[in-house]
Amino acid sequence: MLPSQRALFDIPSDVCFLNAASYSPLPLATLEAGKRAVTRKGRPWLIDNDFAQAQYQRARKAAAAVINADPADIALISSVGYGVATAGKIVPVPRGARVVVLHDDHSSPVLEWLTRARDGAFAVETVRPDADHDWTSAILSAIERPGAAPLALVSISSVHWADGAVLDMAAIAGAVRRQGAAFLIDATQGAGVIALDVRALDPDFVVFPTYKWLIGPYGRAFLYVARRHQNGIPLEQTSYGRRAVRAEQDIYFTDTDYVNDARRFDMGERDHFISMEMAAIGMEMMVQWGCRAVAERVGCLTARLAEGLHREGVSFPDASMRAPHILCLSFGAAGVPKGLVDRLAAEKIYVAQRLGRLRLSPHVYNDRNDVDRFLAAFNRIMPEYEGLP
Repeated sequence: MLPSQRALFDIPSDVCFLNAASYSPLPLATLEAGKRAVTRKGRPWLIDNDFAQAQYQRARKAAAAVINADPADIALISSVGYGVATAGKIVPVPRGARVVVLHDDHSSPVLEWLTRARDGAFAVETVRPDADHDWTSAILSAIERPGAAPLALVSISSVHWADGAVLDMAAIAGAVRRQGAAFLIDATQGAGVIALDVRALDPDFVVFPTYKWLIGPYGRAFLYVARRHQNGIPLEQTSYGRRAVRAEQDIYFTDTDYVNDARRFDMGERDHFISMEMAAIGMEMMVQWGCRAVAERVGCLTARLAEGLHREGVSFPDASMRAPHILCLSFGAAGVPKGLVDRLAAEKIYVAQRLGRLRLSPHVYNDRNDVDRFLAAFNRIMPEYEGLP
């Protein structure tokens, strides 16, 4: 099994950080790269002319490896919302059709379609599961429901951010294809931990940032665009998104035609000499460890958490439904006990409260000591709340 990678991070021994689903710490190697990059920007006259292209290609290649894509099919973007907006510009939703999204999904794969629905005269169908957290069955039922309006698009997360349930992307991709619809995957909570192979799944779009599970910085995200959509108009118009026709004294002149791959969808001002390399380092580390090894490690930690949390009034999805790296605790109608997150933080145990649940999300830097510290504190504190309204 992959051992704890805590030594690669600047995490003090008395800190129990179980909140990678919000944001992960940066590896020491990434911190050093960031420091070098800031210094580099301080003396831009020392930047080699080929440096920028090398940075783009390294980051594009690293992101492609996360989802088994061709680097030419990856666009360099700033956020998941940017990627979904790009997809919204490329894929038309016909009048009278429907877009399927998840109930209480994060905003990025949902708001773009809600915003467009009225003017576009299409419907946004929100799907929610039964109490068993079986999102996959609920989505499949919605996709294949007899008599429903034509399906134009399914825009969903691969792992639900608030309950930690994992969706079967292969089953959903097959159902979407049978309907002749488009499929957008927000892999924010899955990329790097849950294997996602675009060559096998053949989705239309996959988008993910680096600041969570890919142990990278803010402001860096990546968009996979299937080749059948690479003739679309990008969200921004850039010179490097178009074909270079000649160069004079290192100044490139462009044609009106776009480049023939996903580079046309690169964001404007992509010259992030500071964060681009930082993003690449984190993704390269995750790919080197591999999804299977990472999932096995964090799965053992969440299983240990689950074993120690069987107490009245606390519930969580069954192991067959939840992702290996996220465990979300429900406390009934009252929600998370008031002050619980702050009480834990006072003991340097860091978790998150999301939609009335307590979300625990260990990563490769966590170990059994972290799990046992949380369980000891949680089981000591919780009796104080029992019986309270």
